[in-house]
Amino acid sequence: MNTSNFNLSNSASSEGSEGSLFEQIKECASVTATDGKHTIQCLTVIGEIEGHVISSSQNKTTKYEHIIPQLVAIEESTEIQGLLVILNTVGGDVEAGLAIAELISGMNKPTVSLVLGGAHSIGIPLSVAAKKSFIVPSATMTVHPVRMTGLVLGVPQMFRHFERIQERIITFVTKNSKITKDKFSSLMMNVGEMVNDVGSILDGEKAVEVGLIDKIGGLSDAIDTLYEMIDEQDA
Repeated sequence: MNTSNFNLSNSASSEGSEGSLFEQIKECASVTATDGKHTIQCLTVIGEIEGHVISSSQNKTTKYEHIIPQLVAIEESTEIQGLLVILNTVGGDVEAGLAIAELISGMNKPTVSLVLGGAHSIGIPLSVAAKKSFIVPSATMTVHPVRMTGLVLGVPQMFRHFERIQERIITFVTKNSKITKDKFSSLMMNVGEMVNDVGSILDGEKAVEVGLIDKIGGLSDAIDTLYEMIDEQDA
């Protein structure tokens, strides 16, 4: 399916067709919810975030070329009033993840994120990109330095490139959450928690405590908050 041609308003008007609704979920990992107090779009970020390189067919993936046109359509839709982003991701392509996160953070419409299961690595910028963020108590978030796969040249220029990418992530996260740069950097470079890696694993309560996520909550909390934000914007 060519998602760039996906018409959200048409999908919202066809909610009476159960087959069409399930097809929308199957093909686009999103659904327009029209039966509640307000019309909202639910968008899921699951599995591995796929960028320019195609991931294995055995992996669950979120393709950035599918998500980006949907975000543009949601922002421009006259019917959709808010966006709910549900995340359960292992991370993935840094450039693709940051691109999606920047689009979400730049939306004028009310946005709320909900972390279920986990939002690891580049999933962290995506989880904080919304105007309000929630995490369930059982979810986790893994903070670690930038990693590269494949051939890496051990030269100063390459290390500076890593540092610049890492700085972009740190800047985005601290700008869109309550965590400080020093705290996030210390979590990223922690050597006392992960056996074979550098970094930190935060459960739901810890993620809120350090300021990465706004609140502990579930689906109803996230939807209620999104409705409140829509009411405030419409007032």
